[in-house]
Amino acid sequence: MVQIDFYGGVDEIGGNKVRVSSDNDSFFFDFGKSFNKEGDYFSEFLQPRKLNGIMDLVEFGMLPKIKGIYREDYLRHSGIPHCPDPAVQGILISHAHIDHMGYLHHIRDDIPFYMTRESFLITRALETTGAPGFNNYTHYKTDFLLIEKKPTKKSPTTHKRASSRDTLKPRDIEIIEPYKDFALGDFTITPAPVDHSLPGSCAFLAQKDHDRIVYTGDFRFHGKREHETWKFVKEARKFSPDILITEGTRIDSTKNVLETDIQEKVTKLALSHGGLIIVNYPIRDLDRFYTFYHAAKASDRTLVVNTKQAFLLNEFYGMGYPCIDEVAVYVPRRSWGLRGGDSYVCMDGEWLCSRDLAEEYVQADYRGWEKDFISWDNNVTYHDLQERPQDYIFQCDIFEFKELIDIKPENAIYIKSKTEPFNEEMELDVRREMNWLDHFDIQVHTGYHASGHACGQEILDMIREIQPGSVYPIHTEHRELFEVLKEDGIRVLDPGKV
Repeated sequence: MVQIDFYGGVDEIGGNKVRVSSDNDSFFFDFGKSFNKEGDYFSEFLQPRKLNGIMDLVEFGMLPKIKGIYREDYLRHSGIPHCPDPAVQGILISHAHIDHMGYLHHIRDDIPFYMTRESFLITRALETTGAPGFNNYTHYKTDFLLIEKKPTKKSPTTHKRASSRDTLKPRDIEIIEPYKDFALGDFTITPAPVDHSLPGSCAFLAQKDHDRIVYTGDFRFHGKREHETWKFVKEARKFSPDILITEGTRIDSTKNVLETDIQEKVTKLALSHGGLIIVNYPIRDLDRFYTFYHAAKASDRTLVVNTKQAFLLNEFYGMGYPCIDEVAVYVPRRSWGLRGGDSYVCMDGEWLCSRDLAEEYVQADYRGWEKDFISWDNNVTYHDLQERPQDYIFQCDIFEFKELIDIKPENAIYIKSKTEPFNEEMELDVRREMNWLDHFDIQVHTGYHASGHACGQEILDMIREIQPGSVYPIHTEHRELFEVLKEDGIRVLDPGKV
């Protein structure tokens, strides 16, 4: 008999951690971060402590108390016994959003992760370009480790703290392919691609003996790959699941905005506006990137992306997306601010302009991965956006608004192409965002977002089409709206009472 336990995603959007167990077999659907729960106790400047291993997160129920799934270095550092054998055979990642994979850092290194190639590339980009912290997603670095060193007169000790160079190794990641079955213990798993707001999203069909489970991950029917979601529904119906675990983010919504509608609106706006166009969209949403890329081409402009998006585009080279040299890469000033400006540094008692310095001094402003993108022929700086604002659509996230101080935009407009805030932290960000835009007298345009999730009627119709015996609604704050399915003979179960 299969047992299903929910450790996140219950009456909240995100934080999915669903364990499926039977006899000696066990695995997880996703292992995501709960933004709401973390926001109740932590913030940007009040973060969980690595020195306490996983226990800061366990303290508030953000990580489940399960033996045999967490990394040995964190457990032993906290004085907690480490189980010799892993408690699960693997973790199936539906897609590379933090609320579905953000706690993978804490998983032991002998538990494999299963994900699509696109999810792997996005996850690796998150790890490489993100701030250091709890982001051992595709690699594993042992912490709290002393290794041998050669003693000296000044330092007679025989050991030193290990660095990333000493312990970093690749994690065990299995790349899965559409509708190609694989085994986890005695379970047979079938990955089924679905359309969502980033590439590589998939649902899973899991079977052991007569038990059949379908997990949707996140999905929609109104994106550029909607045919994938329709195929999943068809295959899930043929699968005849006993249990369907489905997201319900927008179960209370009735409308969808299409990506093609956004592209048409942006193009029209870009053709009518004579100044700089600033856009803010999720950089991992490559469908949205495509929207602004095509709108830029249609309005005889160049899309300017940040270095993180440039890194991601480089990862996806040869997979049907534009090459980096088809856009411009914005190079911000970092550290001493020597790139693109007229800063001065003192050398041998003489103050020299940054423009006259050797490239190696300028390169020292940037992190390792970023150095690959700051000397390309298609680079632009704030000077370019000042001098020819009508030539560009400039991608600029709120966390990059400091660039506006250098650009000093005039007659600029701002297109916000992101989801509306759904927690207190996001609402604070919106207030800061508006303060910046008001300060620079930048006109704001909203309503340019297509959700990555299906609307309510589509979700209910999908469930009726699949015809499961029972449904667990997760990733939703309106579970009660699924009760209407009982009229169709489908049992609606409470994931919080398993």
